[in-house]
Amino acid sequence: MGFSSAILPRGFFLLLLLLIYCSSGAEVVTVDVHAAKDLIKSGYKYLDVRTVEEFKKGHVDVGSDKILNIPSMFNTPEGRVKNPQFLGEVSSACNKEDQLIVGCQSGVRSLSATADLQSAGFKHVSNMGGGYLAWVENGFPVQKPEAEAEL
Repeated sequence: MGFSSAILPRGFFLLLLLLIYCSSGAEVVTVDVHAAKDLIKSGYKYLDVRTVEEFKKGHVDVGSDKILNIPSMFNTPEGRVKNPQFLGEVSSACNKEDQLIVGCQSGVRSLSATADLQSAGFKHVSNMGGGYLAWVENGFPVQKPEAEAEL
């Protein structure tokens, strides 16, 4: 009798992922969007780990010199898969001493990405709890495509 992942609910895998990161020894610091905004104003860069498509639909507006979009995962017909070049791409754009706020759509992918960055030796990385959705809910500035911004 084989094991089928179709039997288990999708949330099970998310819970499993969170349990793995919580037990890995890497303590991820999560800050709320208010603290993230203040940290970005003080010099932190914002690393958006959503897909390029998500980023183009709208992203936090902190100035083009303070934001990077490097997806930590890709959407495939089978679901989301880790970007195997993620750490290399971040290492090419940032050094391990850079101060980074890591965000995604809701805070789940960024939690995983922050843990990966810490494990790779990045020293000053924090997860933005609630992600882009919480940023928008708090009425903070966003950058959207021209046509959508006018609606």
